[in-house]
Amino acid sequence: MTAVTHTVVNQAPPLVGHDVYSTDTALTEAVARHADPALLAEVTGELVRLGEAAGSAQAQRWGEEANTYPPVLRTHDRYGNRIDEVDFHPSWHRLLGHAITAGLTDAWSRPDGHLRRAAGFLVWSQVEAGHGCPVSMTHAAVPALRADPALAAEWEPRLGSRSYDPRLVAPGEKPGALFGMGMTEKQGGSDVRANTTRAVPLAEPGTYALTGHKWFCSAPMSDGFLVLAQAASPGGGGLTCFLVPRVLPDGTRNVFAIQRLKDKLGNRSNASAEVEFRDTWARRVGEEGRGVATIIGMVAATRLDCALGSAALMRQAVAQAVHHATYREAFGGPLIGKPLMRNVLADMALESEAATAAVMRLAAAYDADTEQERHLRRLGVAVTKFWVTKRCPVVAAEALECLGGNGYVEESGMPRIFRESPLNSVWEGSGNVQALDVLRVLGREPLAVEAFLTEVGRARGADHRLDAAVKDLLSELGDLEGVEARARRVVERMALVLQGSLLVRYAPPAVADAFCASRLGGEWGSTFGTLPSGLDLGPVLERAAPVAG
Repeated sequence: MTAVTHTVVNQAPPLVGHDVYSTDTALTEAVARHADPALLAEVTGELVRLGEAAGSAQAQRWGEEANTYPPVLRTHDRYGNRIDEVDFHPSWHRLLGHAITAGLTDAWSRPDGHLRRAAGFLVWSQVEAGHGCPVSMTHAAVPALRADPALAAEWEPRLGSRSYDPRLVAPGEKPGALFGMGMTEKQGGSDVRANTTRAVPLAEPGTYALTGHKWFCSAPMSDGFLVLAQAASPGGGGLTCFLVPRVLPDGTRNVFAIQRLKDKLGNRSNASAEVEFRDTWARRVGEEGRGVATIIGMVAATRLDCALGSAALMRQAVAQAVHHATYREAFGGPLIGKPLMRNVLADMALESEAATAAVMRLAAAYDADTEQERHLRRLGVAVTKFWVTKRCPVVAAEALECLGGNGYVEESGMPRIFRESPLNSVWEGSGNVQALDVLRVLGREPLAVEAFLTEVGRARGADHRLDAAVKDLLSELGDLEGVEARARRVVERMALVLQGSLLVRYAPPAVADAFCASRLGGEWGSTFGTLPSGLDLGPVLERAAPVAG
């Protein structure tokens, strides 16, 4: 006789079959706030369809499979010919194809393009984060390519295409294209001016032969790459931006030797490679010696995507934790009814909502594109990238703990979120790089500082704790003597007052009050779940709750 010992009770059902967009109150409100009212119905319809797909069992299975079966490098074919190809699981292609079809690389040429694209990126990244890398770089390549109008005219329609074609064929034979980037080298890391890859001019004007090694080249299956190299031109030269196609116009493969794929902590569905150039054909983008200035537009866009990606991870982590606590019972009732658990969940929810408010505000600044908004982006992106990406790992860890042992096993999906969580603080400039960039702006770009303070000042008088924090920040900014050693403190304060100002202006009073009391008013501990007593946490949790279908 078989004993029945495994009756399953008191387990939360899977969070599946729901609309990831519509159940994210902070995100839907941000879209409604920043969108052109005449376009809101159209934008909402797009995002609802994407949200329903993101919450489906099928999409969740794609995400699991893309990470269970990571990419495989094939350097040679069966006959010994060098091919340098990367094989991906079909689910990777499904994820990437859905992202492209949804317009997540199409922001630069349509009304409210950046707002709708940022919201979509935040929604779809919750399914699986790794494929967001080529999506991000393809989107971000556009401003760099515009340094050369001829190149932009050739490539921009392909990058904004809604058609995904993974074949390695001549770009002119494909309806759409993906882009990657290669800046980092072994000896330099973030110090890209130390790059040693050399670019020798060829007979055809604007073309070069590149020789060197890139230590990190993400998405090596892409159709083209923006790379930095030292141009070796008589009477000129210097660090310059180049476009390196994988396949040349005549259909032959460019020299693009993939030496190995990186074995990474997370982001395992995505291929990051070491790449060697040996007389690799390239086209110059922008002027010689102006490589950093040319590619900085791409870097800024990818930095915002890092913050968006971290906001997506936080949102999904918090949604899973709130969902679990809603159904799981302990000590005589649902976990979400226990005062201490409510404090933990609400604390994380504040972090997630503040991140969403900040990244969507900056995305909207791309659409407005006035001088004021450009200056705000210059400082706001670096500040937000620094802070939001650093908050992601602690949110992910706390949310995992809310599920207890269930959260530590792979089937819950929480370990994948946790492994992914440190990535965005490393990519596109680590925390110190972002902090130093902020210091550079503070010292050299007064209009950017003015734009940032103007944005924060729009909430003046609405909350005394925010006003006091802004006053303290102004004191910090007024004393830049020896500021490098305290740069992180300065940038953290800037991020918090920006988030606080947005929540005070736009979020319900209970949310703004809890954020200002904890993050700005000093009534907060060193871990989540240390919100002060007397706050109204009900509305905070209601806004964070995902609704299963």
